[in-house]
Amino acid sequence: MNFLEERIQKDGIVKEGNVLKVDSFLNHQMDISLFEKMGEEFKRRFANAPINKILTIEASGIGIACIVAKYFDAPVVFAKKSKSINIDGEMYVAEVESFTHKCKNQVIVSKKFLGPDDHVLIIDDFLANGCALQGLISIVSNAGGTVEGIGIAIEKGFQSGGRTIRNLGYHLESLAIVDSMDAENGTITFREQ
Repeated sequence: MNFLEERIQKDGIVKEGNVLKVDSFLNHQMDISLFEKMGEEFKRRFANAPINKILTIEASGIGIACIVAKYFDAPVVFAKKSKSINIDGEMYVAEVESFTHKCKNQVIVSKKFLGPDDHVLIIDDFLANGCALQGLISIVSNAGGTVEGIGIAIEKGFQSGGRTIRNLGYHLESLAIVDSMDAENGTITFREQ
């Protein structure tokens, strides 16, 4: 069992509806020491890729992406879920559906922050059905950039997202892959990697 799986076993809470609550260390309160280990591990797994930009989606992926970016000496761009008055100029737009929030959002990235010279590592906290990732991949593609890899903290292996993204040919690395969860007795099983 790796460091992230151990932390999930210790502090994660399984809820009805295949929800894994990790807000005490990952996506509400953030354990930066844990994020540092995650950054090191993603650097190890993508060491041979010519990454010059990290891309994530607001909000839960931002903290992890910022720490990962230190290891690649690259800036972080995050797709915003709403247009605000301080975003100007042309934008890339993709529609994504959130498993957690059960809604669709348009996400946007300003064209000035992503282009054909970018070799992108996409980072996110969770992978369930893969809709958010497919939206980010389409944004990179529309920018003419290259998706060099995708790093996920926790993948729900019993949902289709990981299989879909891998079948599309992307180098996807998940630090923890949950094979099953049982809300009634609070158990989590992980896939061997």
